[in-house]
Amino acid sequence: MNSEEKAAQLYETLRKIQESKGYFFNKDKEMVLELLAALQANKDHYGYMVCPCRLASGDRDQDKDIICPCVYREPDVKDYGSCYCGLYVSRDWNEEKIPHEYVPERRTPV
Repeated sequence: MNSEEKAAQLYETLRKIQESKGYFFNKDKEMVLELLAALQANKDHYGYMVCPCRLASGDRDQDKDIICPCVYREPDVKDYGSCYCGLYVSRDWNEEKIPHEYVPERRTPV
């Protein structure tokens, strides 16, 4: 299975799980599939799906806060309608009922 097929499969799997929790993929599906491919590449490299928008250490304990979905997703989506990398968003964000604001980095530099 190539990376595009893996990303598409991951999309369907995660979509079902996350939508039931109130988290939706960004309506820009091309961007979402690129992020999912990067997550899969990180899983292949590190052994876990670490956020592709942050620098991973390769130490699972140090990276546990940025394993997708990261611990910052919930407050980011609550406050801004989108997570830091824009993978997960609220329904209102996707429907453009709320502004698309810059989401600042919450993670303390390690």
